[in-house]
Amino acid sequence: MQTLVQRLGLKTDPAIFFSAAALTFVFVIALVLFPDQIGDAFATGRAWIVTNLGWFFILGVNVWLGFLIWAAMSRHGHIRLGPKGSRPEYSNLSWFTMLFAGGIGTVLMFWGVAEPISHFANPPLPGVEPYTEEAARDAISIAVYHLGLHTWTIFTLPGLAFAYFINRYELPVRVSSVFYPLLRDRIYGPVGKAIDVASILGTLFGVAVSLGLGSSQIAAGLNELFGTGDGAEVQVLILTALTLVAISSIVVGLDKGVKFLSNLNIGLAVGLMIFVLVFGSTLFLLRGLVETFGLYFENLPHLAFWNDMLANENPENANWGWQGSWTVFYWAWTVTWSPFIGIFVARISRGRTIRQFVFGVLLAPSLFTLIWFSIFGWQAMEFDGLGLAARAALGDQAGEISAAVAESVPLAMFAFFEHFPFTTFIQGFAVLIVAIFFATSSDSASLVVDMLCTGDAEPGPVRQRVFWGAAEGLVAAMLIILAGDAGLAALQQVITVVGLPIFVLVCMMIPSLIRGFAMEEIDHITIGKRPELETFHAETTD
Repeated sequence: MQTLVQRLGLKTDPAIFFSAAALTFVFVIALVLFPDQIGDAFATGRAWIVTNLGWFFILGVNVWLGFLIWAAMSRHGHIRLGPKGSRPEYSNLSWFTMLFAGGIGTVLMFWGVAEPISHFANPPLPGVEPYTEEAARDAISIAVYHLGLHTWTIFTLPGLAFAYFINRYELPVRVSSVFYPLLRDRIYGPVGKAIDVASILGTLFGVAVSLGLGSSQIAAGLNELFGTGDGAEVQVLILTALTLVAISSIVVGLDKGVKFLSNLNIGLAVGLMIFVLVFGSTLFLLRGLVETFGLYFENLPHLAFWNDMLANENPENANWGWQGSWTVFYWAWTVTWSPFIGIFVARISRGRTIRQFVFGVLLAPSLFTLIWFSIFGWQAMEFDGLGLAARAALGDQAGEISAAVAESVPLAMFAFFEHFPFTTFIQGFAVLIVAIFFATSSDSASLVVDMLCTGDAEPGPVRQRVFWGAAEGLVAAMLIILAGDAGLAALQQVITVVGLPIFVLVCMMIPSLIRGFAMEEIDHITIGKRPELETFHAETTD
């Protein structure tokens, strides 16, 4: 294999690279040959996971959050995520800006209107009437819960593990490295390589689902503007075009490509949010923003542990169908992204303390998410008819946005913008933002997947990253074709099944970190004064 790597001009671990590439193409070929059978298998697997292990996902993320808070507040919180004496490479402002860049993307654009409106029109909590003030408060609380603190918990735990073992002990940039205290030198053997291959495949599928959602939203927007249609064929064409844009960004390079696109989409997204605030019900939204803080922290303890234990166990006939389509889907989808986001935040956090890392990565993006949903969510619900009296006053206009969401979730944002001035321009502007988020996600993910193969923080040859960029687009196209008319539901089935093994893997990062902390420092005795820690450090840097 090493000879083949040299002939192809690659710089990678051949076992990891070729295994991950082969399994990716086996899946693509299987989708082409047996689409119905694979679709049925994913549907069956998702139903079993939702019914039997939904509680595991919900409990697991809460345990992770508790562990992170403990790690930050404990005596280990002062440990720096880098070599002894290291200091942060970026100022606090630059660091928060980059975290902010990771905290927004196709997910917030896709769900910013759709999720609050979905819960507003179809309240998941028992006894709540649709379109009421109570339904609106629950809708905002649930939306922020799904994409706020708990989502960033799923990113922060792997990020902390990467930052600790890769930055501090200079282990290879691979998921297997975080299990060094448990596996020791076996991270370089078959077990470690299996972990890395599974992580690469999970990341590919997680990114592919996001690209699929982004393509569906762009197709919905173009159809609204130009009547182009929004079927699978159109989505695949859009996916192909934007994958080529992402590959062009990869070829240009990290600083000129990924960095430029990241800075651009931050500015455009913030500009869009300010537009909604200024041209919407400004005073209402500012009051809603303040109230959302209280609602979130008031309802968080209940929502964080709620899994509707008294509902019928059949996921097709009970609220576990709702839980599987929302909370479990979110956690499974998010965890497939965790190697991608985790390595990104670890890379920009070198030299920070554990305490700074945990609270910064948890709180900064979560705060932006809360502001985003407060502005888009409250405004969408007001337009849709917030309260029975308001719905009566709106007449035929009441429920237009919720009807659009019921018809097609990707339509939500564009139906929302029909209530603003400069409708056509703003809808086109939103399409542009989603497209740039698409390209940013694709080229950033290609870079991270390549790192997971090479084990090196420095980018490998361009051809390797181009390969992974093309592979992401190909998998996303196959998932769109597999989804067909089922759309989002089919993507949820795939990612729930793929997310389970990655979720278990992230759970195992907690005992590995605890073991690492135990070897790190007792009673302020630092590395260099305890032989066993010097041995550990020496082993990890060989």
